[in-house]
Amino acid sequence: MVQEKKLVDEVSGWLRIYDDGSVDRTWTGPPEVKFMIEPVAPHEHFIKGVAIRDVTTSMTTTNDGSIHRARLYLPEKTPNDNIKMPILMHFHGGGFCITEPNSFMYYHVYTQFVRCTRSICVSPFLRQAPEHRLPAAIDDGFATLKWLQSVARGDARDPWLEEYGDFDKVFLIGDSAGGNLVHEIAARAGSTDLSPVRLAGAIPIHPGFVRSIRSNSEIEMPQSPFLTLDMLDKFLSLALPIGSNKDHPFTCPMGTTAPPIDGLKLPPFLLCVAEKDLMRDTEMEYYEAMKKANKEVDLFVSKGMTHCFYLNKIAVDMDSTVRSEMDALIGRVKEFIEKH
Repeated sequence: MVQEKKLVDEVSGWLRIYDDGSVDRTWTGPPEVKFMIEPVAPHEHFIKGVAIRDVTTSMTTTNDGSIHRARLYLPEKTPNDNIKMPILMHFHGGGFCITEPNSFMYYHVYTQFVRCTRSICVSPFLRQAPEHRLPAAIDDGFATLKWLQSVARGDARDPWLEEYGDFDKVFLIGDSAGGNLVHEIAARAGSTDLSPVRLAGAIPIHPGFVRSIRSNSEIEMPQSPFLTLDMLDKFLSLALPIGSNKDHPFTCPMGTTAPPIDGLKLPPFLLCVAEKDLMRDTEMEYYEAMKKANKEVDLFVSKGMTHCFYLNKIAVDMDSTVRSEMDALIGRVKEFIEKH
């Protein structure tokens, strides 16, 4: 008789862990929002001005045998475009445990991002916790940056990047947990020769910066469908190295256990914060630490918005304020890219 596996842990709606170590990420929350996490198939023809394809970014496998892959977004050329476009390397959020670059919630955002910023987006598929705890996702993100370097050098081939990509204008961008990856990968890149690639800037959007002692914003701000305190605590407990707490450098780069920020070689940063984000206070602690370390960092605040508000297509479509705040965020990122 086959023994039924037992549920040992879960994050409501998002993820269930069983006693045999298996993980089920089937959505069990409200069915009307299920479409947002469904995968979108690649299409190499232009739909609404954007083409998409998935690529293998490494012929070598990781220690567990998985292959590095990424999703590419290419905007249709217009007469006003430069011959070469900036390259945005995007790291998705999801607490290091859920979502992928092909999720509809990212498709609906990054098709707009590349159309508006006139850039190519490269979004790596990242190994997820709890099967692969950090630094697995950081390693995968950095490996994609090294792949970009190999394309720039001619050691690897990619027709879109070779024809349209400007390797002198590469930007790291990521939201929520992906914002943590922006900091970590930018710091790693600072001590690496990436030539002929130039890391021109870094854009953490609502990064998952926290500490073990709750901040005032965690206690006072409204919880949203994309972030509750329970989700935050559970995902990080599943993702951080075993035995670590939230003061780990991966989640608290401004803390005392992290490498001093003034010793890091970092590109210019644009830190994007939502006024009603649970993590607003700790994100601002990071901003102050960057300023104190004399790093070049700009701040953009989305007024009245919660964590990663723009991923919620229902809210974007139904609420003109949410829509205008999303447009303002994309517009500010466009300004930053054009400046650097």
